[in-house]
Amino acid sequence: MIQRPRYLEKLRRWKDRDVIKVVTGVRRCGKSTLLRMFSDELVASGVPRDCVITINLEQMENDRLLDARALHDEIVARAQGKDTCYLFIDEVQNVPDFQRVVDSLYTRDNIDLYITGSNALLLGGRLATLLSGRYVEINMMPLSFSEYVSAFDAAESPSRLYSRYIANGAMPATLQFASNPIDLRDYLDGILNTILLKDVAQRLNASNTIGLGALCSFMFDNIGNLTTIKRISDVLTSQGTKISGNTVAEYLSAITDSFVFYPAKRYDVRGGRLLKLQEKYYAVDLGMRRVALSGRVRDTGRILENVVFLELRRRYGEVFVGRVGDLEIDFVANEPAGPVYFQVAESVRSEETLARELASLRAVRDNCPKTLITLDDADPCYHDGILQVNALDWLLEKPIG
Repeated sequence: MIQRPRYLEKLRRWKDRDVIKVVTGVRRCGKSTLLRMFSDELVASGVPRDCVITINLEQMENDRLLDARALHDEIVARAQGKDTCYLFIDEVQNVPDFQRVVDSLYTRDNIDLYITGSNALLLGGRLATLLSGRYVEINMMPLSFSEYVSAFDAAESPSRLYSRYIANGAMPATLQFASNPIDLRDYLDGILNTILLKDVAQRLNASNTIGLGALCSFMFDNIGNLTTIKRISDVLTSQGTKISGNTVAEYLSAITDSFVFYPAKRYDVRGGRLLKLQEKYYAVDLGMRRVALSGRVRDTGRILENVVFLELRRRYGEVFVGRVGDLEIDFVANEPAGPVYFQVAESVRSEETLARELASLRAVRDNCPKTLITLDDADPCYHDGILQVNALDWLLEKPIG
């Protein structure tokens, strides 16, 4: 199993604390494996195995537990008479009225509760009301580049591994199919179809599955582009898939709730406020994107931007697209000490390109960290306080200097 140190550290940090640990993320990104790693770690540390309770609600043998009362009573019986029990429930949203189960289990002093879900709605509606202030979300994504590299021999070239990373994607299981393009395509296509048909179409009772597929392909093809609901509707209609703005908004919301895309809202750096018009979307997995676009992927600059965006979300949480007057900063994230700014470019070897990419960062008149990330094979350097780094070194978190 590939280690997921960032997520494991979060679980360790919240262990035995009076909050529910909610692990969310796209299907097949490794949530179940993460819980298995953590439960094995607990047992290795001395926790009795019968005090670690794991229930995967996508496994057929647990079908009887898809009833809220049956699930609740099973867990209470297994935890009866024990000291602290560590309870892991996988895909808890498969149980109708699961919110009551979670709320009841949370009130028991001897249960430390961990749940997973493949939909952001897990934390919406009634559960959010019931558990307000009593849970912490750990949003999980496919493998980071650093995690991906850790699965290979140290002699492998990072640049060669990066080429595989952006072509095959970062779903952990794809490492098994890397040498078989047909199996890889079928696996990723299967994940995407399951999300669109089961998690989106069935939940919305959507009849326009052609429009749903066309919308998804459009979003994959437009990662990193500013867009609006009206523009999406107009483009799809002009291409022969008639779909209203309201339907686009509904479908897009459901697709992002399933973590296929992450939105990046625009942020006015000088005004310190979010901008309502236009936002960008980035794909959770580039292998899935390549399959959805039938391999028509040559936009390496936007692919790099997508990779950096996902890494920033891993490190900082929410990430914004910055605006400074008429200029755009690719990404703005927040640290306790203040904002951090990032510009991404495939190459800045020409003076004209370098000046253009630095202009946005130079327009920000504060002393907060500013970084230019490129694929140029060059040592780190500074431009008036702005750090320029190689993307692969930055992704692997190599020390500067």
